[in-house]
Amino acid sequence: MRKLLAAALLVFSCLAHGAEATDLPPREQVLSAVRAHPEVQAALAGVRAAEAQRDGLAAGPHEFSLRAMAQSRRDRSLDQRYREHEFGIERSLRLPGKALLDAELGAAGLEVAQHALGEALHAVSRELLTRWFAWQREAAAVADWQAQVALLTDLDAAVRKKVGAGETARLEAMLINAQLKQAEAQLAQARMRRERAAREWRQHFPGITLPDAPQLAAPQPIEAMPEALARWRERILAENHELAVARSGARRSRLAAARAEAERRPDPTVGLTLGSERDGQERLIGLHLSLPLPGEARAASARAASAEADAAAARESLVLARVEAEARQAIAAAVEAYAQWRRFEDVARQMEENARLVDKAWRLGEGQYADLQAARRQAIEARLAATQALLEANEARYRLLLDAHELWEFELDGAAAEADKGGLSPR
Repeated sequence: MRKLLAAALLVFSCLAHGAEATDLPPREQVLSAVRAHPEVQAALAGVRAAEAQRDGLAAGPHEFSLRAMAQSRRDRSLDQRYREHEFGIERSLRLPGKALLDAELGAAGLEVAQHALGEALHAVSRELLTRWFAWQREAAAVADWQAQVALLTDLDAAVRKKVGAGETARLEAMLINAQLKQAEAQLAQARMRRERAAREWRQHFPGITLPDAPQLAAPQPIEAMPEALARWRERILAENHELAVARSGARRSRLAAARAEAERRPDPTVGLTLGSERDGQERLIGLHLSLPLPGEARAASARAASAEADAAAARESLVLARVEAEARQAIAAAVEAYAQWRRFEDVARQMEENARLVDKAWRLGEGQYADLQAARRQAIEARLAATQALLEANEARYRLLLDAHELWEFELDGAAAEADKGGLSPR
């Protein structure tokens, strides 16, 4: 079991392109959380079940049968009774072609379970990435609104000072105070959303501690040349576990159909009989052979298995088409998200610079407060949009790396001792 589990168990290794990403959870915490997830544990149990099924197929369905009989014989002509007994042992013999198919069928079933384990690891890691960036978005929104509240608080103090000096109307103080209260309300709502995202995170991944503040990093571009995009697509398809499950499942169905067809030839039963008659005056030894006569049920089972194999092949084609579409979408999303972030970041910087200049002019008495209020609102909206675009670009890139197995790459692991205990532990 250990050798097979060593080949079956898939665990994560860190990003192969350098240092650990600073805007992702710590690697060891990710490893532990993913391994402990119920979906992964269920898939691991599926591997153990497939191993047991493989062993059962290798052993075959037939067992030895023992038979014993005792009887009394009465000879009326001699007025004599005799004690007689008979013992026998018999077993059905699996035809050689069936044994080979059973071995292949067991190996194919184990292969399906191994790919299912890989798919579970990948699915959980995708969920982790999604929930991580969901919290990052809400935490980043809180940070942005905190910064805006600080700016508006400073501006409110400046307006009050001007009002006290008679340099501006009280209406401007009312306007800035209203804008400040609105920003504080937005900050409170952002904090509520952040706490909700944090609760959901802790519910699904309690082993990973959220940082005190969002971890932001400048997005990295994805090469958009056609040759590079084609390589991304090939890599994703080559490493896709869902597609591997469909392909290995189709192969297992074909083997099952071949096995059902072979079952139309029944297995013979061979037995040995030892007996004693007339109180031991006669000793018996015999061999017997029985062969079932195949009926329509065997033919129907073969037809059903063949139809199931056709269905599995159709599902494989469907999965391939969906995976190819998802790969193209993931690549396009990563490329476009980076370009979108660049556009939003440029707009945010321009709006912030414009707000700074309008603020400076207003403080020098050269502008209207309405212009400053509009500029500040535009700067706030632009910065919030740029931050969200940054996180979307990073998430899209990490999702692409994950699908290509270049983020938390699946590797064969030799931790068979932990696997025998039904779990996965960190290396």
